[in-house]
Amino acid sequence: MKKQNIQIANAPCSWGVLEFDLKGEAVGFELVLNEMQETGYAGTELGDWGFMPTDPKELADSLSQRNLELLAAFVPVALAQEKTHDEGIEKALKVAGLMHSAGYKNAFIVLADDNGSVPERTKNAGRIIPEMGLDDDSWKIYAFGAEKVAKAVKDKYGMRTVFHHHCGGYVETAQELDILMKLTEPSLLGLCLDMGHLAFGGGDPVAALQKHYDRIWHVHFKDYDPKVGEVSRENQWDYFESVSQGVFCELGKGNVDFPQITSELKKRGYHGWIVVEQDVLPGMGSPKNCARNNRNYIKSLGL
Repeated sequence: MKKQNIQIANAPCSWGVLEFDLKGEAVGFELVLNEMQETGYAGTELGDWGFMPTDPKELADSLSQRNLELLAAFVPVALAQEKTHDEGIEKALKVAGLMHSAGYKNAFIVLADDNGSVPERTKNAGRIIPEMGLDDDSWKIYAFGAEKVAKAVKDKYGMRTVFHHHCGGYVETAQELDILMKLTEPSLLGLCLDMGHLAFGGGDPVAALQKHYDRIWHVHFKDYDPKVGEVSRENQWDYFESVSQGVFCELGKGNVDFPQITSELKKRGYHGWIVVEQDVLPGMGSPKNCARNNRNYIKSLGL
């Protein structure tokens, strides 16, 4: 029987280390890496700049001591504003340079919108209507910026970039994801398909996986609790409140069809990483227990 070449990682956001400035103090990187290793993960993403060591040797040593691979780093850029593109390129190159110098030359830049920075999108996460979206000219600027960042990273370091659709940004719904994929070059910009964000945004993760599989270079396993989503709609919560109330729950406790997704990935021969993400903010429970439960759930799927 052929062994599946799919490896399972986690990310610092599962320990409350987010790109957003939320209440509560996040834990240190050593504890996060220790608990990742102890709960059965083989890799991690970088987290916010400065969370993990920014010296390449120290970063590599910290990971290798725990037998962890570094596979990606999240880089937010306000792509709808052309004036931010050059700054975004600088940011992406800084992060890519660190990973490349540390020896992780196959790691991805996970490019995203500057999520949470546009009031209308942040306030209405999970209930976006077309009128809240970009116009045609803005879409062209957005796509141009995404490709510009990806090309700069590829030209300088030979590293690839994937786009991460995300609630609270301009690419949240399945329709918005479709538009961006049509406007960008498949060989230049891949897709990080995030199951929980797509579900919270009203999309069908299985359908998106089937539709965009050829663009998917990286996968995030995140679950969505529709009960919390319903309360969010009723109370008009913004994105941050929804997250703090647990809209992204432990794997298997929401409505994302992970058995079907796993079956599709295996059937299609996916051989990349699956990264678990559950935004366990300070005060929401034990990140380590959640990480262990999530790993055990994925094992039950045969991974």
